[in-house]
Amino acid sequence: MNHKPLATAELAELTAGLHRLSKNLWWTWNQEPQELFHDLSPRGWTNLYHNAVAILHEVSDYELRMRLQEPEFADRVRTVLKNFDAYLHSKDTWGAQNAPELLKNPVAYFSAEFGFHETLPIAAGGLGMLAGDHAKAASDLGLGFVGITLFYREGYFQQTVNADNWQTEYYAQLNPHNLPIEPVLNPNGDPLVCTVKVATSTMSFRAWRANVGRCPVYLLDANLPENEPHQRDLTLRVYGGDSTTRVMQEILLGVGGVRLLRELGLQPSTFHMNEGHAAFLTLELAREKMAEGKPFGQAWTETKQQCLFTTHTPVEAGHDRFSSELMSFAANQFSANLKLSHQELMGLGRVHPSAEREPFCMTVLALKGSRAANGVSELHGAVSREMWQCLYPGKPVNEVPIGHVTNGVHVAGWMKGTVRRFWRKKLATAHELPDNSTSATTRFWKSKPVIDWEREINEPQFWACMADATFISDEELWSLRYRLRRELVEFSRRRLLLQGQRLTQGDFITFDHMLNPDALTIGFARRFATYKRAPLIFQQFENIVKLAHDKQRPVQFIFAGKAHPRDDEGKRFIQHIIHLSKFSDLKGHLFFIENYDVHVARQMVSGCDVWLNNPRRPLEASGTSGMKCGTHGCLNMSIMDGWWREGFDGTNGFSIGDDTHPASIEEQDRRDSENTFKVLTEEVIPCFYNRDATGIPRLWLGKIRRAMTTLVPQFSTWRMVQEYTQKYYQSR
Repeated sequence: MNHKPLATAELAELTAGLHRLSKNLWWTWNQEPQELFHDLSPRGWTNLYHNAVAILHEVSDYELRMRLQEPEFADRVRTVLKNFDAYLHSKDTWGAQNAPELLKNPVAYFSAEFGFHETLPIAAGGLGMLAGDHAKAASDLGLGFVGITLFYREGYFQQTVNADNWQTEYYAQLNPHNLPIEPVLNPNGDPLVCTVKVATSTMSFRAWRANVGRCPVYLLDANLPENEPHQRDLTLRVYGGDSTTRVMQEILLGVGGVRLLRELGLQPSTFHMNEGHAAFLTLELAREKMAEGKPFGQAWTETKQQCLFTTHTPVEAGHDRFSSELMSFAANQFSANLKLSHQELMGLGRVHPSAEREPFCMTVLALKGSRAANGVSELHGAVSREMWQCLYPGKPVNEVPIGHVTNGVHVAGWMKGTVRRFWRKKLATAHELPDNSTSATTRFWKSKPVIDWEREINEPQFWACMADATFISDEELWSLRYRLRRELVEFSRRRLLLQGQRLTQGDFITFDHMLNPDALTIGFARRFATYKRAPLIFQQFENIVKLAHDKQRPVQFIFAGKAHPRDDEGKRFIQHIIHLSKFSDLKGHLFFIENYDVHVARQMVSGCDVWLNNPRRPLEASGTSGMKCGTHGCLNMSIMDGWWREGFDGTNGFSIGDDTHPASIEEQDRRDSENTFKVLTEEVIPCFYNRDATGIPRLWLGKIRRAMTTLVPQFSTWRMVQEYTQKYYQSR
């Protein structure tokens, strides 16, 4: 059949549409556009960190126009662009119906890091990933939302491991031209430039806009030629430099962020501080009010009504503190602008304002400058109330004004393509079955004239269907699990081969035989902060070796993660685990994947059978990595800390210990190590290898169904952002 070639006008329209789409991170949580960019250059897609913008630079305009002459490909592009435009311009959103006032006066969400995708590596860990997921959910819900962060031109470090198994760091320049961001321009078409005073001089900065679906996130950039070299380097690396660099970064984030919003004509209804890094914004808001003639007391009271603070850590080191001398040097502008003495300014960041030796704490400033505050899980809220009771003398702990909103994850963003295609096919199949189907689930889906995939996967009713074996059989579910484990095994083999080629000693087993696709696969991947106790399971070393070598019921471990460049103890944990993987009896059963990022995380949470989490309770404020497992059928095995003590019900995963912990760190570590091995040997392994005559682990699959039903919709940012809106954003 002859196909009529596309007209020049339509070719131009489709080409422009693909370029526009590539600059919006919506494609990172939708499968069809990812497949379009992949098909344009499969090798480039892999080698360029799945970067749609870079793919369109790899493919010439002429090649793109010729590819669009293929009718099937052109139809796919039309469909994707139609869905993209419908998403952007939809008026029927949760936000429009439930929080229309925020569309005019949005929430301004300040975070020192945002984690969106491996394409844009400007996040160090869970705090940034939570911020990115928050923005994606705000977009899906149609909420009035704008983000503020910094553009780190070298991002977070890339990790390699040297011949001594020691983590080493290197940095690569990020080129905005190749990233899904756009310059913020003034009416003349030039970069919009704002200024902020830091220490004794005025610094200029520009901004980039990351389009996160419907929501913009602005990235402040101090790398301008008019700035001094040390000022330009304030936006060099995530959490780089010393305390002086940190306080200057936080002035830029808090004060500069407010000034950018004003230049853009935005009047946020709420300034939401995600951790204390942005707390200087409270001082800028107060300065604005004093410039209108209001005294500081009134200005501060009004500022508090605009601000919300979320604390993320019960670890003391996680709260930034600056000396009086450093504040006098770097933040002297605040005293002059607010007509406060240096001691009065310091008092805003002190628990005891007159205690001259007490440093300035950003968390204290955020708590004092907000109308409301929250922790990120029920337990963390309680821990935070106890931790900061000193700020509220006379109040019992249970009346300290710190609530909680338990974290969640963006379901579509973390759902691997294999699983997304599987669930969508199941829904389509259910919709096409005859009306006399005996499945209540099938009848439910058939009653819907249109299935809204993006909405359905966030609703409890969708995941409740996973309990229906007539909707998805055990055989189908176990087949899916095998496919995902196989994909993880082959991904790991490729990565381990690359790691091995870089080393010289050649002490590696054959890569094509690394990892067993039939073995119970336990994953651990996150920041290697010491309180997360990555090596805890290996305290029972001889026993773990016996489990790994059991030919009837084998167990294997995959670890990944980065330690902060200045955290030598965390690096020693990495070194210890890699050493065990190479030179102990766990060789061939324990593997460490280098350079942990969003892509590695997505492979691991989907392919592992068990997700191990063993922090020193109660230091895991929430934890979100385990929340990403549920859609893929990976089960959690975790200490009862953070979100897991709310999610675990006895049937949907595994609990390491109970809802208590010893006061002694040594005793806690000993008890948790013993309980980890006990749960592994008495619950996990027997359940996984309990197969019926057809080879299906019915009890294990029952736990997977329960996890999908009870955990996925509850621990999503769809639920979380709605809760923030109703509990805090709309409460003034």
